[in-house]
Amino acid sequence: MSRKSAYAWYARWKGGGVEALRSKGPSGRRSRMRPQWRAWLATELDKGPAAHGWTEDQGWTLARVGTVIARRFHVRFSPAQTWRILRQMGFTVQVGVQRAAERNERDVTTWVRKTWPRVGKR
Repeated sequence: MSRKSAYAWYARWKGGGVEALRSKGPSGRRSRMRPQWRAWLATELDKGPAAHGWTEDQGWTLARVGTVIARRFHVRFSPAQTWRILRQMGFTVQVGVQRAAERNERDVTTWVRKTWPRVGKR
């Protein structure tokens, strides 16, 4: 804490008491992301990237989420702001398991149970 801040707080306290020292709320501009947009975005994210035209990878990225927002509401957000919005909505970073779409789970299970023990013994 600096001396200048202490003097400013003291002057505010002298002029208006404890109420003058209370927080005025967050500083800066309010987000352009409206609450009703957040509800729509959550629904769209649940549909997955394929519903919005991305077929090569089934994961959401900040760029993709930003593109979905921009297409619908004509507002662009930076990746940092997009991440802040998603965090406020309760989303977390998830790293998906890299698996081929053609993967056959039954064949993989059979290989792990029968073939791998024979190969691993060598």
